[in-house]
Amino acid sequence: MAETKFGTFDDLLETAAESFRPIMVSLKKIILEIDPNATEVVRLGDRAATFGVGPKKMSEGYCYIMPHKAWVNLGFYKGAHLDDPDGLLEGTGKSLRHIKIRSSEDVIQAGVRKLIEDAFEERKTALGR
Repeated sequence: MAETKFGTFDDLLETAAESFRPIMVSLKKIILEIDPNATEVVRLGDRAATFGVGPKKMSEGYCYIMPHKAWVNLGFYKGAHLDDPDGLLEGTGKSLRHIKIRSSEDVIQAGVRKLIEDAFEERKTALGR
């Protein structure tokens, strides 16, 4: 099995199209406003930055930023269990859901911040933190 390659958020930014870098920075800013103590783990092999109440991706992570060619995913590890009144979440997996962010306007749309807040609260509650 290949060893996971870790890096920095700046390393991840370098893998993204230049037009999506401000979106990624804005998303990270919102996450850190909500959870200034977030544990950030960048797995370059996954092309994603995970934010959580600890370093374990699937059990302690609550959201991630993952650049694609035509958008940036703001993903939620327990997204299937989040209230989504604005219908922003996509995906059909057991737990994972994501929002496709294509512009800076998408970052500030109603519901994005609330989903991050709810995902953070869900992980804190589930893990008793």
